[in-house]
Amino acid sequence: MRRLALLLMLLAPIGAAAADNGLYAIYASGDYAGAEQAGVAAHSAEGYAIAARAAMADAILRPSPCLDCLKKAESFARQAVAADPRYPDGQIWLAVSLGYQARIIGIVKARLADAPEQSKAALDAALQSDPKNPFAVSSMGGWHIEIVKGGGSLMARLLYGASESKALQFFDDAARLAPGNVAVRYQIGLSLAGFDADKYRVRIQSEWTAAIHDMPETAYEKAMQERASRMLALLEKGEQAGLVAMVRQYQGYPQ
Repeated sequence: MRRLALLLMLLAPIGAAAADNGLYAIYASGDYAGAEQAGVAAHSAEGYAIAARAAMADAILRPSPCLDCLKKAESFARQAVAADPRYPDGQIWLAVSLGYQARIIGIVKARLADAPEQSKAALDAALQSDPKNPFAVSSMGGWHIEIVKGGGSLMARLLYGASESKALQFFDDAARLAPGNVAVRYQIGLSLAGFDADKYRVRIQSEWTAAIHDMPETAYEKAMQERASRMLALLEKGEQAGLVAMVRQYQGYPQ
């Protein structure tokens, strides 16, 4: 209780802007449980979105996939969307949580649950509210590349309107919007490495090199820099089997 009270003190004094900054500071420090508690206690779209982001960070950083963690992130994100559908972060983390869940439950179950459609709708909403949000833009690129990877280019285009070329355009836009964002650059490289590491070797090297040398703003971004360093070393040494295994692990696939 004392811990929660201290967290709430960060939220109380000055209004919404101060509350948002306080919530983000808890998340940025790497206190994901604390960020979840404080975010939920705020009872706002911003608070629930921070809680979802923290739950996602916790899930991604675990050594093995945690479906329950991802479902918790989804629940927080849906509460953020319910509180304010126009707040982009809630939509972004909803799409991301569904994407990671799909990797655990498999393509068939994900399609039966309409996960691809729900993710696309959430990202469309985020981009409508904030067209220059680099997380929304890069996530949309990831959505396109995952759909093509899962169903092939023809089925991806016919069923979902997804394509490899659209993915690359979104990745280009995200890198332009946030050239110094560690998480965005890391994720672009990871998405392309999971799709075709040989075809996009130069681009992947560029993205991970940028992620490694950019200034991290959060504990999560520091962890992503370490991951980028490990994968880049394997890529440059030509250790394909090791790279494939590590990429799958970091993308959240069951080993």
